[in-house]
Order: sequence, then C-alpha cells, then structure tokens
Amino acid sequence: MISANNITLRVGKKALFEDVNIKFTEGNCYGLIGANGAGKSTFLKILSGQLEPTKGDIVITPGQRLSFLQQDHFKYDAYPVLDTVIMGNERLYQIMKEKEAIYAKEDFTDEDGIRASELEGEFAEMNGWEAESDAATLLNGLGVDTEFHYTQMADLTGSMKVKVLLAQALFGNPDILLLDEPTNHLDLPAIEWLEEFLINFDNTVIVVSHDRYFLNKVCTHTADIDYGKIQLYAGNYDFWFESSQLLIKQMKEANKKKEEKIKELQEFISRFSANASKSKQATSRKRALEKIQLDDMRPSSRKYPYIDFRPNREIGNEVLMVENLSKTIDGVKVLDNISFTLGREDKVAFVGANEQAITTFFKILTGEMEPDEGNYKWGVTTSQAYFPKDNTQEFDNDLTITDWLTQYSEIKDATYVRGFLGRMLFPGEDGVKRVRVLSGGEKVRCLLSKMMISGANILILDEPTNHLDMESITALNNGLIKFPGVILFTSHDHQFVQTTANRIMEILPNGKLVDKITTYDEYLASDEMAKKRHVFQVNEEDAQDN
Repeated sequence: MISANNITLRVGKKALFEDVNIKFTEGNCYGLIGANGAGKSTFLKILSGQLEPTKGDIVITPGQRLSFLQQDHFKYDAYPVLDTVIMGNERLYQIMKEKEAIYAKEDFTDEDGIRASELEGEFAEMNGWEAESDAATLLNGLGVDTEFHYTQMADLTGSMKVKVLLAQALFGNPDILLLDEPTNHLDLPAIEWLEEFLINFDNTVIVVSHDRYFLNKVCTHTADIDYGKIQLYAGNYDFWFESSQLLIKQMKEANKKKEEKIKELQEFISRFSANASKSKQATSRKRALEKIQLDDMRPSSRKYPYIDFRPNREIGNEVLMVENLSKTIDGVKVLDNISFTLGREDKVAFVGANEQAITTFFKILTGEMEPDEGNYKWGVTTSQAYFPKDNTQEFDNDLTITDWLTQYSEIKDATYVRGFLGRMLFPGEDGVKRVRVLSGGEKVRCLLSKMMISGANILILDEPTNHLDMESITALNNGLIKFPGVILFTSHDHQFVQTTANRIMEILPNGKLVDKITTYDEYLASDEMAKKRHVFQVNEEDAQDN
C-alpha cells in the first residue's frame, strides 16, 4: 500500500495540491485523471520520491518495492537493452554486478568467497537465475525482438526505447507500479499486451493516460484531480464520468429545490413580518431560512475546446482514386502497389505498426512527397486539410498566434480569426503569444484551428491525439464524428478510432494494404488479426522457453 498524507505542494504562491489524503491499496489499478496542468505527472513524482512536497509525507508499506516508468529516454544509452530492463530491480542488478566483479578477480580470496556466497543466497531468493529470461519475456511481449536484447540502448529508435523502459518498470513484479502515459508510442499489439499484463497484475498500479479505452480496460478505480484535491471513485473512466455528471445533476436539482424553498420563505416573511398574528410564523421561517445552505457548485477546472469542421463545399461522388502506388525509403519498400477508391462517406483509419509507411502515404497524398510508381487523383470537388505528425516547420517562425492563423484564412479580419482561436482555448491575450514558444498541446490546437478555418471537405490527420489532454481528445473525437466530409487518419487512441472510422486500412510491414469496410473492433476480431495475435503469442512463448 502507498498513501499520501496531508500532501501540499506550492509552486511560488500557487498551491498545486492542498492537504491531499489518499490511499492506494493492493490489487487495484488507479487511473489518475485531470485537466492539463492539474498536476497528474507531478503527483506521480511526489509518490515516487522524485519530488519533495511542501508539506505532508508519502508512506509505503515496509519492505515493498516501488517501480516507475522512466521519462528520460537517453538515461540508459550506455547500457545494453537486457541490462536496462533488469535495472528495474535496482538491488538485483547491484548483486549481479558485484558477483561478476568478484568472480572476475585473479586473486580470489577467502573473504571474496564468503561475500560471493552471501550474494548467491540473496540472488537465489530474488529469483535472479530467471532474471534474464523474465526480462526477455517482457521485451518480447512488448514487441522488442530477441535480436535487439543485447543491443546498446543508444542504437535503438525512440519508440523502441519507450518499450524497453516500460519493460524495466514492469520487471521483477514490483509491489507498487507508477506509469505515466505508458501507451505513448506503443503499437497496437504492445498496448494489448500491456492491458492484459495490468489486468492480471496482483499488486498496486497508479497510471496516468489520455487513452480512455485503456483506462476503461485496466482501471478498477479512478482518482480525479481537480482544484488541488483528489476525489476517489470506485470504477473505471466511464464510471467516473457518469458518476461525476450524476453528482453534478443531483447537486443542481437539490440547489433548485432549496432556491424554491428560499423564495417561498422570503415571500412569506416579506408578507407577514409586520403582521402581529403571523409574527411567530414569520420568525420561525426566518430561522428555517438561515439553516438552508446551497451546495457549493464550484465548476470543474476542465476546459473543452469547441471543435467543429464545416466544409465550404459539399463533396461530390468522386473523392480519391489511388492506383498501384509504391514508395521505397532507404532501401525499404514501405508502400507496395497500393490501390483503392474512396467514397464520399468514408472515414478511414490507417492502422498497423508501420507508422513510417502511413506518414509517407499521407505526405504523398498532400503533395509533400512523390511516389516511385503509380498515381493518385483527387476529385474536382475536393479540398484537403492536413495535420502532420511532425509540425516543427509550421512553428519555426516569430509570428504571433493571431498572425500565424490569419495567413491561412481567406478572411483577413483579426476578430474573425480570434473567434477560431477562442474556440480552441486561446483567450484574447494569448493572441500575441509567439508560436515558437507554444507547448506541444497548444501547437496541436493551433493546427486544428487551421484545419477548421480552411473549410476543407477532406481531413487528413497523422496522430492528432498526441500531446492532447483528455478533454481536447474528446472534443476532437466528437468533431470528427459529426464532420460531413471524408477523413483519413491514424491514431493510437482505441476509442478515438472505434468511434470515428467506418473503414480500416492497414499497411503491413511488407508495404501491402489490407482494406476492410468495418469498425475497428470488428477488424481486431477478424481472422487476419487473430492470426497476427497467434504469431505474436508463439514468439512470446518461444522467449519463455529460451
């Protein structure tokens, strides 16, 4: 068990947390939720001891081991992958290294023998002989093949490093597991594997995630951070949302009844306070009036942007035709003879582990890149708006937010442009901020403003949910659901894909295309995906056998 006792954290004059008291018990998985800036990651750092609170303390059951997901992707660049995972259990790794140093001595003494014997005993008690195979099982489960297990961390891609650091956090069956955005940069098989791991995990888990489907799947409890307090709910994210909305509704109804009663009492007192025969009744009602207290209806700190894509022109029947399109990058064929035709009601989710292929395909469709073979043709009634995965160039300038968006608007009126910015949670004073200094989430909201103001009837979005908080993801999700045009998009957010797409396209590792008119959940349950899972499971079992 881990508990926070009277935790207060002040940053300057602002209190991020104020007298927080909460217990996280064994056998439960807690989803830590809250608006951007509410302090979710900060609270995890306080729990893990990486950050000292201004007041209060963190208490962990004696003898229990805490593990957390490292956020510094370069911290272990000097180490092999397998060693990095085993470092998740610091004491076990220390024993392994001390043993190696002793046995490597040329002048091995009696004292060395005694020390080695002590270490061997402790090593056996900690299941040290299974450490490498356990680490390999975790790595294979997350999609890091055996060929990479002895590679230096510095030689891995960013997404591969994330998987290794996640395996490190999970290693050695920690008593308390803290995970900050563990699904970021994970492909579908890795997310599914992690979901099953956490569902079957017997100890305490506290997780921060913007993936609503993931939270619903793994969480037994929800801890909601709002205005520096943490309210605990028994149930997953959907249960929290329904419960919190019901609570607000009940409080509003109770306040309405109280207000009606207050009005009734005030009218009686006003009418009869000067009437001698009614004075006792008026006095009694004054006392009753003084006892009525309205419930404190402090609004949530959550803010939802208003995302509404309105095409300037209705789309025709001819939308997009792709014929025999191929592309090779650095000697690898990422797109191989792809052909399909889009209809006017298609909302297509591109899925699969081959993210480079999806990004390449989107760049070809938007004219940023040329195919090696084949061609594509947009319908004459179509207009496209593009959300790139890498937005670095978009914001590499000294323009203010207002000036930046104005350059993409047909109407060059500052008030008109600020209206779009206001919908995306940029108040008037934010209009003079330089785009170069914006946060990741702010840049995403700027790009979505650009897409809204374009009036395009075809939206192409490459990982738009990255960097967004839960409220912005929900708003974008709802905006795309009601969008009357065509959408081509990719996202790791399961619920986002399931509720938006009516057609699934997967670009396989060999560059071939699987095209299905179906929902995401139906696609995952299809024969093709079942076969992939079988291969995935076989690879994991092979790792365990080895």
